[in-house]
Amino acid sequence: MTKHFTLASLLLVSSALTAPAAFAQTGEEPAEAAEETVGPSADDASDYAEDDQQDVDISTAGGSNTPIVVTGQYIPQPMRESSEILSVLSTEDLARTGEGDAAAALQRVSGLSLVGGRFVYVRGLGERYSLALLNGSPLPSPEPLKRSVPLDLFPTSILASTLVQKTYSVNYTGEFGGGVINLTTRAVPDEAFLTFSGSVSGNSETTLETGYTYYGSDYDWFGFDDGTRNLPTVVRRALESGVRIRFDQPEFSDPNAPGYVADIATISQSFQNASINLVQRNDDIPFNGSINLTGGTYVDIGSDFRLGFVATAGLSNSWETRGGIRQQGELTNGDQTITPNVSDYRFLSTQNRIVANGLIGIGAEFGEHQIRFTNLYIRDTAKEARISASVSPVRSTGTLQNNQNTEWFERQLISTQLVGEFDFGELNVDVRANYANAQREAPYEREIQYAFNNVANDYIHDTRTGGQTDLLSFSNLDDNVYGAQIDVTYSVPMGGRFDISAGYAYYLNQRDFERRAFRFVTQNPGGLPLPVTQLRPDYLFSDAILGYYDIFVEERTDGQGGDAYEAELEVNAGYLQADIELFDGFSVAAGVRYEDATQFVNPITFFGFTVNPLFVAPPLSNDYWLPAATLTWNFAEDMQLRFGASKTIGRPQFRELAAPSYTDPDNDRSYRGNPALIDSELLNIEGRFEWYFDRDQSLQIAAFYKDIDNPIEQLATSGDNDINITFLNAPAATLYGFEAEVVKFFPLYDWGGIFSSRRIRTQLNYTYTNSEITVGANDTVLVPGFSSPQPASNYFVDGTALTGQSDHIVNLQLSLEDEDALSQQSILISYVSDRVTNRSPIGDAPDIQEESRFQVDFVWRQAFSVVGQEFQATLELRNIFNDGYREFYRAPDGSEIDALSYDRGRSFSFGLSTTF
Repeated sequence: MTKHFTLASLLLVSSALTAPAAFAQTGEEPAEAAEETVGPSADDASDYAEDDQQDVDISTAGGSNTPIVVTGQYIPQPMRESSEILSVLSTEDLARTGEGDAAAALQRVSGLSLVGGRFVYVRGLGERYSLALLNGSPLPSPEPLKRSVPLDLFPTSILASTLVQKTYSVNYTGEFGGGVINLTTRAVPDEAFLTFSGSVSGNSETTLETGYTYYGSDYDWFGFDDGTRNLPTVVRRALESGVRIRFDQPEFSDPNAPGYVADIATISQSFQNASINLVQRNDDIPFNGSINLTGGTYVDIGSDFRLGFVATAGLSNSWETRGGIRQQGELTNGDQTITPNVSDYRFLSTQNRIVANGLIGIGAEFGEHQIRFTNLYIRDTAKEARISASVSPVRSTGTLQNNQNTEWFERQLISTQLVGEFDFGELNVDVRANYANAQREAPYEREIQYAFNNVANDYIHDTRTGGQTDLLSFSNLDDNVYGAQIDVTYSVPMGGRFDISAGYAYYLNQRDFERRAFRFVTQNPGGLPLPVTQLRPDYLFSDAILGYYDIFVEERTDGQGGDAYEAELEVNAGYLQADIELFDGFSVAAGVRYEDATQFVNPITFFGFTVNPLFVAPPLSNDYWLPAATLTWNFAEDMQLRFGASKTIGRPQFRELAAPSYTDPDNDRSYRGNPALIDSELLNIEGRFEWYFDRDQSLQIAAFYKDIDNPIEQLATSGDNDINITFLNAPAATLYGFEAEVVKFFPLYDWGGIFSSRRIRTQLNYTYTNSEITVGANDTVLVPGFSSPQPASNYFVDGTALTGQSDHIVNLQLSLEDEDALSQQSILISYVSDRVTNRSPIGDAPDIQEESRFQVDFVWRQAFSVVGQEFQATLELRNIFNDGYREFYRAPDGSEIDALSYDRGRSFSFGLSTTF
């Protein structure tokens, strides 16, 4: 469905940072503009909209592709025409936030919060309740640990619009919890253009400060490995033999044995050493930088056919150093006090992130029809070096430890889509097909542990004692998504609106994952001499030391299905919906969606083992009828009420069902799935009051309620050095709250001088959410590692909040804007209250929480001309008050420990762009 809104209307619809309706000269004197702002007539508003009309392109599944042209009435026509509660951001809106990617721009939308700078949560809920679409089609996430797509991968330069819908409508997939975010890419430009942009940025905790790095390969700076991290050929042959790699296997020790592959010493010495194992101190971590090139043009063929081309390419290279605390504890003093006597680590890590993106779009417009062919490529590479040192003896080893990690994560997304949107007057047909592939490769994930030795008065690594071992792993994930959908809308010719819509959708998601793990162990009967154990990693694992002291690699891959799987989700769905205006100002949209889905995760075994029954996920085969209805009452000229109700579902994701563990590079924690998870079912109810009291100004208040059966929650358990995460179905949960937003302008025209064309724009939104898990005395849960159900009260406390949910979200924008030219100075304030990140691993202690975040930013955007060429400059100051990140436990007596804490630092960025 393609809809064209004028910019004037979008400023009313949008719940995000926006600026004046147009930066171009309108031909009005400041005094006249001030008069109109106070209260224009309907005719004045119509004229205003026509003068400033800028179409916004939205492509999403279902409905009609009939253009909607707004005439500037106080209640925007998109709010009249759409039966759902939504927000729309145009290209101009996205640009005016001063943000370079979709995730950062969307954090200003009412009820949305940004987590980790990458993932958008709706109303404080976890990422599982947010759905991301590209041109109305589903996307696989390049993050195997996340359900949602990291929206920071999408630079604003490739987007035509972003739509956020918070109420469910049956044209969308039934997996709908908090909202859907639909990104529409550019298709046919209105005029030929070529835009160059670039930026330089830094951070007070990272830039020109001390961090850790390692060499890797020659092309790491570009986000590609030059082959250094490829699995060695001899190791690959050994894996293909089907025999576990060990020194005592004849395939690797006896040249005369049947099936002999190679000597274990040759295999052991084939792995990369110094380029991967040597972590180096860098006292001057460099600045961040990015460049982007975007262009588009069109060709008119005949009088009614336009062919458009859009292409964009970008490359960014950024650094982040985190230095902080990572603790685990246990309850003491009669289960009242938490003490950090399990592990207490100080760490310093530096991550170099390189993102390359490209898009090629071909669009055709003929008559009222449009076809778009979109091809997207995103590659996100993270290279990290980390040193962790315990400040007290670790309970599992009884010694002080010093651990080093080197990691390289290649995440890649390729998407190709073909969309046809056809308008035959009263009949509208949308057809879309898509294929997407997401890959994640993690070669040479390496951890090396050293323990303090009192005799040597130094840290040592003997390759085989607890706290003195190493782990080396290679993993690869390949995710394919195939999708197709057809939507038909018929507008019954009658006095009011009467649209009947129907559609069919097919979705197939297939995933393959494999992880092979190794460690080095000495087979020397006397072990390693003390001076050898004190060697730094690149010397210790050199060919000379490996060979002389019989240090051989040993495969640690789980042969019973814990390190590989294949998975599939297939969904067939159909829907029918009617949207009827019963009488002037009152309409109802009601429909039902039917979904039939089959989902399975099959463990893959190695070395002739049979699968571990605890790793087997029984196939999930379910079908659902999912009704949804929304009533809209425009009871006054500038006011309307909406009420909506629906049933939706939430399916467990592959990574939540699969036994293999993953390391999340965002928090360096290990995640392992639970094969016993089942679907969640949701009842959603929402009401909203909207008052558009003046042009571009509004007050909106909404209340919402959700009842969830079997919500999926994250459970934390203790690991040797950090927290391990798994997933459980809680028995039930309820969620309710409200949100409010006000947008108001204060003209400064009467001040004269430089203020003669300026105004202050204020936008404030607030969301309150309360959630409670319900646990009965007889409720049970299925827990990984247990063959029988366990009491739910052992893992959930009745009345506690859902993971990921924040009670309070506040966004405030104060902007000084020039209506005649691009000149905008904005103060942006955001607050997100505490939220539970994981159920507690410490007996009956409270859950792990993320501390509230208060952030103040300043953004200055300014246009200027040099030798007749127009430029735009952007200055950004982020986290001005240096608010840090903290996850913590809090015991009943008020004692706390830090599960994870670090300073985020103050950030700055200067960007420059120009368009030809």
